[in-house]
Amino acid sequence: MAKAKADIAFWAKFIAPSTELREWFGHKPENFPIFVQKYTEELEDNPETEGFIALCKRQLKENNVTLLYGAKDEVHNQAVVLKNFIETKLKTT
Repeated sequence: MAKAKADIAFWAKFIAPSTELREWFGHKPENFPIFVQKYTEELEDNPETEGFIALCKRQLKENNVTLLYGAKDEVHNQAVVLKNFIETKLKTT
């Protein structure tokens, strides 16, 4: 689905993995464990992460938060990592 057709209310591009990390990962399942570690580190180091988590928390009080990804692999992708990261952060706040 094209981004324009997705009818997305908010696109948090700033929370995506770095281009370098994404290209290194290359959607290779064997790279996924290291990708999880490195992407989590990027999220922890990103000054905008705290605001993003707060936004998710507010949104979840009334609606869903939907994470989109462009990978064909439903198990080994950035949305899986981000979902787990968000859930972990929400449990600690």
